Amino acid sequence: MSSSTDLGRPDPDPTVVPSRDDRPVSDRGDTVCVIGAGASGLTAVKNLREAGFGVDCYERETGVGGAWNWRHDRSPVYASTHLISSRPFTQFPDFPMPDDWPDYPHHSQLLSYFERYADHFDLRQHVWFGTEVVRVEPVEGDRWDVTTRSTGGYGPERTSRYAAVVLANGHNWSPKLPRYEGLEEFRGEVMHASSYKDPAQLRGKRVLVVGAGNTGCDIAVEAAQQASHCWHSTRRGYWYAPKYVLGRPADQVNDTLLALRVPLRVRQWLYHWTLRLTVGDLTRFGLPRPDHRVYETHPIANSQLVYYVGHGEITPVPDVARFHDRTVELADGRRIDPELVVFATGYLPRFEFLKGRVLGDEDGSGRPRLWLNAFTAGHPTLAVVGLVQPDSGIFTISHWQSVLFARLLTLRATRPERAAAFDRRVRAGLGERYSAKVKDSTRHWFEVGHADYLRALQRALHELEEGK
Repeated sequence: MSSSTDLGRPDPDPTVVPSRDDRPVSDRGDTVCVIGAGASGLTAVKNLREAGFGVDCYERETGVGGAWNWRHDRSPVYASTHLISSRPFTQFPDFPMPDDWPDYPHHSQLLSYFERYADHFDLRQHVWFGTEVVRVEPVEGDRWDVTTRSTGGYGPERTSRYAAVVLANGHNWSPKLPRYEGLEEFRGEVMHASSYKDPAQLRGKRVLVVGAGNTGCDIAVEAAQQASHCWHSTRRGYWYAPKYVLGRPADQVNDTLLALRVPLRVRQWLYHWTLRLTVGDLTRFGLPRPDHRVYETHPIANSQLVYYVGHGEITPVPDVARFHDRTVELADGRRIDPELVVFATGYLPRFEFLKGRVLGDEDGSGRPRLWLNAFTAGHPTLAVVGLVQPDSGIFTISHWQSVLFARLLTLRATRPERAAAFDRRVRAGLGERYSAKVKDSTRHWFEVGHADYLRALQRALHELEEGK
């Protein structure tokens, strides 16, 4: 099915075709290009190879693991990072994690898991390490010209033509930085959470952590143990989920309720009841009252934040209003004097090598217009894998996204009428959501409920196979 060599490398004497600007282009035939060798990229390579396709995977770093390899420049991982979804709900469906691993494995264990996954399925031979993608351009015949070079811009650029492209470059590497009046004049240290690696960076300092996502809460907890004082600034109140409920990981309990088709309102009531039995009313700790119902924002899985707030080691404060040269003014008029400000304000999806209009993101807002968070109209040989923020693990979702895409590419050759029907379904379903009501923010636009989303993937695969 592929014109690539057995090792997934360019042919010794490839066909050279002209590009629109007369650059030499190496024609890779039916080979598929995968961008990124993190969790999503690896499973895409594996499933495309199993479907019979040649694959060239480009990875800008020197090893697999993507975000979970903290030696990588763009990795958001810090020393204490653990999974926030439990092991059974995170692992690939065809490659389980060891039974003796903890419920919430450490990032070093995740990296070893990806390395074993790559070795077990013999994936490394298809990966071009130390190679970054510069441009991805659609060309005639639903094909793609992919221009690459050595990471860092060294050496000449090379352009290859592929039958299809998988974007698996991750969405947690381009920091979303807030804008505040006076920030440029502030004399203290300022950093984004992407630069945070070790608690030593906090030791003995007065620290302000801005942001209440899982990373912001983790850093606030570490500051409670290492800093001389920690303020934690949030724009709104949030629901803080314990990692264990009824003696089991919380996501496993929630999944049982989902399997039993317990209505959302009942699950919300059970959540509130559990909180009342454990920590009670969070406002008595100085935490703001949430302005939304449970499950309307991404769950914050942290069993320690309330503990340290209750012990006076973390001081909850409202949103930042403005910065002064040595102080920070809060929305309620108070001023504090941190030495270090950590913006745990999240990330924006970025496909810097691709024009925004290809994914329906013309304004560069970081909100591509997709169906199933994976497919875009007008480009049936392009797929995004892993661009979801689920209420559980992501690896299973990436696996089935890439299985669906591999099957679609196969049917383009064997049953083109089914592939055409799939393309019509993509156009009709652009922007569909797969979660309950959630906050409208850059953080939540690609939020999915994993049960609803996996059912949607299953339906799409069934319709593709059955020709419906």
